Amino acid sequence: MDLALPIWFEVGSLVVITLILVGDLLLVIRRPHVPSLRESSLWVAFYVGLALVFALVMLSVAGGEFAGQFLAGWLTEYSLSIDNLFVFVIIMARFSVPRKYQQEVLMVGIILALILRGIFILLGAQLIENFSWIFYVFGAWLVYTAIQQVRGDHGDDDDKDSLIVRLVRKRVRVTDEYDGIKLRTTIAGQRYFTPMLIVFIAIGTTDLLFALDSIPAIFGITQSPFIVFTANVFALMGLRQLYFLLGGLLERLEYLKYGIAFILAFIGVKLVLHAMHANELPFINGGEHIEWAPEISTWTSLGVIVAAMAVATIASVVKARADAKKRGHTLSDEVPHFTED
Repeated sequence: MDLALPIWFEVGSLVVITLILVGDLLLVIRRPHVPSLRESSLWVAFYVGLALVFALVMLSVAGGEFAGQFLAGWLTEYSLSIDNLFVFVIIMARFSVPRKYQQEVLMVGIILALILRGIFILLGAQLIENFSWIFYVFGAWLVYTAIQQVRGDHGDDDDKDSLIVRLVRKRVRVTDEYDGIKLRTTIAGQRYFTPMLIVFIAIGTTDLLFALDSIPAIFGITQSPFIVFTANVFALMGLRQLYFLLGGLLERLEYLKYGIAFILAFIGVKLVLHAMHANELPFINGGEHIEWAPEISTWTSLGVIVAAMAVATIASVVKARADAKKRGHTLSDEVPHFTED
Protein backbone atom coordinates (compact mmCIF):
# COMPACT_ATOMS: atom_id res chain seq x y z
CA MET A 1 0.00 0.00 0.00
CA ASP A 2 1.43 3.38 -1.08
CA LEU A 3 1.30 5.91 1.69
CA ALA A 4 0.61 9.54 0.90
CA LEU A 5 0.32 11.64 4.01
CA PRO A 6 -0.33 15.37 3.40
CA ILE A 7 2.90 17.32 3.02
CA TRP A 8 1.68 20.05 5.37
CA PHE A 9 1.09 17.45 8.06
CA GLU A 10 4.56 15.90 7.66
CA VAL A 11 6.38 19.24 7.65
CA GLY A 12 4.34 20.67 10.52
CA SER A 13 4.85 17.53 12.60
CA LEU A 14 8.61 17.56 12.08
CA VAL A 15 8.82 21.23 13.07
CA VAL A 16 6.84 20.67 16.29
CA ILE A 17 8.81 17.54 17.18
CA THR A 18 12.10 19.36 16.62
CA LEU A 19 11.01 22.23 18.88
CA ILE A 20 10.04 19.77 21.64
CA LEU A 21 13.38 17.97 21.39
CA VAL A 22 15.32 21.25 21.45
CA GLY A 23 13.29 22.38 24.48
CA ASP A 24 14.06 19.11 26.28
CA LEU A 25 17.76 19.50 25.49
CA LEU A 26 17.80 23.09 26.80
CA LEU A 27 16.17 21.95 30.04
CA VAL A 28 18.97 19.45 30.59
CA ILE A 29 21.65 22.03 29.84
CA ARG A 30 20.16 24.86 31.93
CA ARG A 31 18.88 22.76 34.84
CA PRO A 32 21.08 19.70 35.35
CA HIS A 33 19.73 17.56 38.22
CA VAL A 34 18.54 14.09 39.15
CA PRO A 35 14.77 14.02 38.49
CA SER A 36 12.51 12.96 41.33
CA LEU A 37 10.12 10.03 40.95
CA ARG A 38 7.16 12.42 40.59
CA GLU A 39 8.91 14.59 37.99
CA SER A 40 9.97 11.56 35.97
CA SER A 41 6.45 10.10 36.11
CA LEU A 42 4.89 13.34 34.85
CA TRP A 43 7.35 13.64 31.97
CA VAL A 44 6.92 10.01 30.89
CA ALA A 45 3.12 10.43 31.02
CA PHE A 46 3.45 13.65 28.99
CA TYR A 47 5.48 12.01 26.22
CA VAL A 48 3.27 8.91 26.07
CA GLY A 49 0.21 11.18 25.92
CA LEU A 50 1.89 13.22 23.19
CA ALA A 51 2.38 10.08 21.08
CA LEU A 52 -1.28 9.10 21.55
CA VAL A 53 -2.43 12.62 20.61
CA PHE A 54 -0.23 12.43 17.50
CA ALA A 55 -1.90 9.12 16.59
CA LEU A 56 -5.35 10.70 17.00
CA VAL A 57 -4.36 13.65 14.81
CA MET A 58 -3.05 11.23 12.20
CA LEU A 59 -6.32 9.31 12.44
CA SER A 60 -8.33 12.44 11.70
CA VAL A 61 -5.99 13.65 8.95
CA ALA A 62 -5.14 10.42 7.11
CA GLY A 63 -7.29 7.56 8.39
CA GLY A 64 -7.11 4.48 10.58
CA GLU A 65 -4.51 2.55 8.56
CA PHE A 66 -1.93 5.30 8.99
CA ALA A 67 -2.72 5.76 12.68
CA GLY A 68 -2.56 2.00 13.24
CA GLN A 69 0.84 1.77 11.55
CA PHE A 70 2.15 4.60 13.72
CA LEU A 71 0.86 3.01 16.93
CA ALA A 72 2.25 -0.43 16.05
CA GLY A 73 5.58 1.11 15.03
CA TRP A 74 5.75 3.32 18.12
CA LEU A 75 5.03 0.42 20.48
CA THR A 76 7.63 -1.75 18.73
CA GLU A 77 10.26 0.96 18.92
CA TYR A 78 9.30 1.78 22.52
CA SER A 79 9.82 -1.83 23.56
CA LEU A 80 13.20 -1.91 21.81
CA SER A 81 14.11 1.44 23.38
CA ILE A 82 13.41 0.02 26.84
CA ASP A 83 15.80 -2.81 25.98
CA ASN A 84 18.29 -0.15 24.85
CA LEU A 85 17.72 1.61 28.18
CA PHE A 86 18.57 -1.57 30.04
CA VAL A 87 22.00 -1.58 28.37
CA PHE A 88 22.41 2.11 29.28
CA VAL A 89 21.88 1.10 32.92
CA ILE A 90 24.67 -1.46 32.59
CA ILE A 91 27.00 1.08 30.95
CA MET A 92 26.34 3.64 33.70
CA ALA A 93 27.12 1.04 36.35
CA ARG A 94 30.11 -0.39 34.47
CA PHE A 95 31.83 3.00 34.24
CA SER A 96 30.54 4.32 37.60
CA VAL A 97 28.96 7.43 36.08
CA PRO A 98 27.92 9.79 38.93
CA ARG A 99 24.13 10.17 39.16
CA LYS A 100 24.30 13.96 38.74
CA TYR A 101 25.84 13.50 35.26
CA GLN A 102 23.60 10.67 34.09
CA GLN A 103 20.90 12.94 32.67
CA GLU A 104 23.38 14.59 30.31
CA VAL A 105 24.83 11.22 29.30
CA LEU A 106 21.36 9.88 28.53
CA MET A 107 20.54 12.95 26.44
CA VAL A 108 23.69 12.43 24.38
CA GLY A 109 22.73 8.77 23.96
CA ILE A 110 19.25 9.72 22.74
CA ILE A 111 20.62 12.28 20.27
CA LEU A 112 23.10 9.72 18.92
CA ALA A 113 20.27 7.18 18.61
CA LEU A 114 18.15 9.66 16.63
CA ILE A 115 21.00 10.48 14.26
CA LEU A 116 21.90 6.83 13.65
CA ARG A 117 18.29 5.77 13.19
CA GLY A 118 17.72 8.67 10.80
CA ILE A 119 20.62 7.45 8.67
CA PHE A 120 19.36 3.86 8.72
CA ILE A 121 15.82 5.01 7.83
CA LEU A 122 17.11 6.79 4.72
CA LEU A 123 19.18 3.77 3.72
CA GLY A 124 16.33 1.36 4.45
CA ALA A 125 13.83 3.39 2.45
CA GLN A 126 16.15 3.43 -0.57
CA LEU A 127 16.77 -0.32 -0.32
CA ILE A 128 13.05 -1.07 -0.08
CA GLU A 129 12.26 1.18 -3.03
CA ASN A 130 14.86 -0.41 -5.29
CA PHE A 131 15.15 -3.99 -4.04
CA SER A 132 11.96 -5.75 -2.92
CA TRP A 133 14.00 -8.83 -1.97
CA ILE A 134 15.54 -6.88 0.93
CA PHE A 135 12.51 -7.95 2.98
CA TYR A 136 13.92 -11.49 2.95
CA VAL A 137 17.15 -10.14 4.45
CA PHE A 138 15.36 -7.96 7.01
CA GLY A 139 13.10 -10.83 8.01
CA ALA A 140 15.93 -13.33 8.42
CA TRP A 141 17.95 -10.79 10.42
CA LEU A 142 15.08 -10.14 12.83
CA VAL A 143 14.46 -13.85 13.41
CA TYR A 144 18.20 -14.30 14.06
CA THR A 145 18.16 -11.31 16.44
CA ALA A 146 15.16 -12.77 18.27
CA ILE A 147 17.03 -16.05 18.80
CA GLN A 148 20.08 -14.16 20.10
CA GLN A 149 17.82 -12.11 22.37
CA VAL A 150 16.48 -15.27 24.00
CA ARG A 151 19.87 -16.96 24.24
CA GLY A 152 21.80 -13.91 25.39
CA ASP A 153 21.83 -12.30 28.83
CA HIS A 154 22.58 -8.58 29.28
CA GLY A 155 24.27 -9.31 32.56
CA ASP A 156 26.77 -11.77 31.11
CA ASP A 157 28.79 -9.12 29.39
CA ASP A 158 28.47 -6.16 31.71
CA ASP A 159 32.07 -6.49 32.81
CA LYS A 160 33.49 -6.65 29.30
CA ASP A 161 34.37 -3.64 27.17
CA SER A 162 33.59 -3.56 23.47
CA LEU A 163 36.43 -3.84 20.97
CA ILE A 164 36.23 -0.11 20.19
CA VAL A 165 36.41 0.82 23.89
CA ARG A 166 39.44 -1.44 24.39
CA LEU A 167 41.20 0.13 21.39
CA VAL A 168 40.54 3.63 22.72
CA ARG A 169 41.87 2.69 26.16
CA LYS A 170 45.11 1.42 24.60
CA ARG A 171 45.73 4.47 22.41
CA VAL A 172 44.35 7.34 24.50
CA ARG A 173 45.35 8.60 27.95
CA VAL A 174 42.23 8.42 30.12
CA THR A 175 41.98 9.59 33.73
CA ASP A 176 40.28 7.61 36.48
CA GLU A 177 38.12 10.54 37.63
CA TYR A 178 35.29 12.44 35.92
CA ASP A 179 35.48 16.20 35.43
CA GLY A 180 31.80 17.04 35.07
CA ILE A 181 30.65 16.03 31.59
CA LYS A 182 33.91 17.25 30.03
CA LEU A 183 35.65 14.94 27.59
CA ARG A 184 39.08 16.43 28.33
CA THR A 185 40.74 17.71 31.45
CA THR A 186 44.13 19.02 32.59
CA ILE A 187 46.16 17.33 35.33
CA ALA A 188 49.58 18.71 36.33
CA GLY A 189 49.78 20.60 33.04
CA GLN A 190 49.05 17.49 30.98
CA ARG A 191 45.91 17.04 28.87
CA TYR A 192 43.92 13.83 29.41
CA PHE A 193 40.61 12.44 28.25
CA THR A 194 38.09 11.71 30.98
CA PRO A 195 36.13 8.45 31.37
CA MET A 196 33.17 10.32 29.82
CA LEU A 197 34.76 9.74 26.42
CA ILE A 198 34.64 5.96 26.99
CA VAL A 199 31.03 6.21 28.20
CA PHE A 200 29.95 8.12 25.07
CA ILE A 201 31.73 5.62 22.82
CA ALA A 202 30.10 2.70 24.62
CA ILE A 203 26.66 4.31 24.32
CA GLY A 204 27.26 5.20 20.67
CA THR A 205 28.18 1.64 19.71
CA THR A 206 25.13 0.40 21.64
CA ASP A 207 22.90 2.82 19.72
CA LEU A 208 24.38 1.54 16.46
CA LEU A 209 23.61 -2.08 17.31
CA PHE A 210 20.05 -1.27 18.35
CA ALA A 211 19.48 0.77 15.18
CA LEU A 212 20.40 -2.34 13.17
CA ASP A 213 17.51 -4.16 14.90
CA SER A 214 14.91 -1.44 15.28
CA ILE A 215 14.82 -0.06 11.73
CA PRO A 216 14.20 -3.41 9.95
CA ALA A 217 11.59 -4.16 12.64
CA ILE A 218 9.53 -1.06 12.01
CA PHE A 219 9.87 -1.34 8.22
CA GLY A 220 8.04 -4.64 8.73
CA ILE A 221 5.06 -2.58 9.93
CA THR A 222 5.15 0.39 7.58
CA GLN A 223 7.15 1.47 4.55
CA SER A 224 6.51 5.16 5.15
CA PRO A 225 9.83 6.84 6.12
CA PHE A 226 7.84 9.60 7.86
CA ILE A 227 5.96 7.15 10.10
CA VAL A 228 9.17 5.20 10.73
CA PHE A 229 11.01 8.34 11.82
CA THR A 230 8.22 9.82 13.96
CA ALA A 231 7.61 6.46 15.67
CA ASN A 232 11.32 6.35 16.55
CA VAL A 233 11.33 9.93 17.82
CA PHE A 234 8.27 9.42 20.03
CA ALA A 235 9.74 6.16 21.32
CA LEU A 236 12.95 7.93 22.33
CA MET A 237 11.15 10.95 23.83
CA GLY A 238 10.94 10.58 27.57
CA LEU A 239 13.45 7.74 27.59
CA ARG A 240 15.72 9.82 29.80
CA GLN A 241 12.96 10.33 32.38
CA LEU A 242 11.93 6.68 32.09
CA TYR A 243 15.45 5.72 33.15
CA PHE A 244 15.03 7.54 36.45
CA LEU A 245 11.42 6.43 36.87
CA LEU A 246 12.16 2.73 36.57
CA GLY A 247 15.36 2.88 38.61
CA GLY A 248 16.32 -0.67 39.59
CA LEU A 249 13.06 -2.13 38.30
CA LEU A 250 14.57 -2.71 34.84
CA GLU A 251 16.86 -5.34 36.30
CA ARG A 252 13.79 -7.19 37.63
CA LEU A 253 11.88 -7.32 34.34
CA GLU A 254 13.27 -10.80 33.78
CA TYR A 255 10.89 -11.81 31.00
CA LEU A 256 11.06 -8.55 29.06
CA LYS A 257 13.65 -9.95 26.68
CA TYR A 258 11.32 -12.80 25.76
CA GLY A 259 8.52 -10.40 24.90
CA ILE A 260 10.87 -8.34 22.73
CA ALA A 261 12.25 -11.51 21.10
CA PHE A 262 8.70 -12.65 20.28
CA ILE A 263 7.91 -9.28 18.68
CA LEU A 264 11.10 -9.37 16.60
CA ALA A 265 10.44 -12.95 15.48
CA PHE A 266 6.82 -12.13 14.62
CA ILE A 267 7.81 -9.11 12.51
CA GLY A 268 10.61 -11.14 10.92
CA VAL A 269 8.11 -13.79 9.80
CA LYS A 270 5.77 -11.03 8.62
CA LEU A 271 8.56 -9.55 6.49
CA VAL A 272 9.39 -12.91 4.91
CA LEU A 273 5.69 -13.48 4.10
CA HIS A 274 5.52 -10.00 2.57
CA ALA A 275 8.65 -10.71 0.53
CA MET A 276 7.09 -13.97 -0.70
CA HIS A 277 3.88 -12.17 -1.63
CA ALA A 278 5.85 -9.58 -3.65
CA ASN A 279 8.55 -12.03 -4.77
CA GLU A 280 10.64 -11.14 -7.82
CA LEU A 281 13.67 -13.40 -7.21
CA PRO A 282 14.05 -15.75 -10.22
CA PHE A 283 15.16 -18.75 -8.13
CA ILE A 284 12.04 -18.59 -5.91
CA ASN A 285 8.78 -19.67 -7.56
CA GLY A 286 10.22 -18.80 -10.95
CA GLY A 287 10.31 -15.11 -10.09
CA GLU A 288 6.51 -15.01 -9.68
CA HIS A 289 4.58 -13.64 -6.71
CA ILE A 290 3.61 -16.30 -4.17
CA GLU A 291 -0.09 -15.55 -3.91
CA TRP A 292 -0.83 -17.98 -1.08
CA ALA A 293 1.56 -16.17 1.27
CA PRO A 294 -0.69 -14.32 3.74
CA GLU A 295 -0.32 -10.60 4.43
CA ILE A 296 -0.57 -9.79 8.16
CA SER A 297 -2.62 -6.65 8.74
CA THR A 298 -1.46 -3.61 10.69
CA TRP A 299 -4.10 -4.12 13.38
CA THR A 300 -3.11 -7.77 13.83
CA SER A 301 0.48 -6.64 14.30
CA LEU A 302 -0.61 -4.01 16.82
CA GLY A 303 -2.56 -6.61 18.81
CA VAL A 304 0.36 -9.05 18.87
CA ILE A 305 2.83 -6.35 19.97
CA VAL A 306 0.60 -5.10 22.80
CA ALA A 307 -0.15 -8.65 23.98
CA ALA A 308 3.52 -9.70 23.93
CA MET A 309 4.68 -6.70 25.95
CA ALA A 310 1.77 -6.97 28.40
CA VAL A 311 2.38 -10.67 29.07
CA ALA A 312 6.17 -10.20 29.43
CA THR A 313 5.80 -7.22 31.78
CA ILE A 314 3.09 -8.75 33.97
CA ALA A 315 4.96 -12.07 34.22
CA SER A 316 8.16 -10.22 35.17
CA VAL A 317 6.46 -8.16 37.89
CA VAL A 318 4.69 -11.23 39.31
CA LYS A 319 7.97 -13.15 39.46
CA ALA A 320 9.83 -10.19 40.96
CA ARG A 321 7.21 -9.86 43.68
CA ALA A 322 7.32 -13.59 44.40
CA ASP A 323 11.12 -13.51 44.64
CA ALA A 324 11.01 -10.46 46.93
CA LYS A 325 8.42 -12.16 49.14
CA LYS A 326 10.66 -15.20 49.52
CA ARG A 327 13.37 -12.86 50.82
CA GLY A 328 10.91 -11.27 53.24
CA HIS A 329 10.66 -7.95 51.39
CA THR A 330 8.22 -6.17 49.10
CA LEU A 331 9.20 -5.25 45.55
CA SER A 332 9.13 -1.51 46.38
CA ASP A 333 11.61 -2.12 49.21
CA GLU A 334 14.14 -3.58 46.79
CA VAL A 335 13.80 -1.08 43.95
CA PRO A 336 15.88 2.08 44.46
CA HIS A 337 14.23 5.37 43.51
CA PHE A 338 16.03 8.55 42.54
CA THR A 339 15.27 11.74 44.43
CA GLU A 340 16.20 15.35 43.99
CA ASP A 341 19.73 16.24 45.11
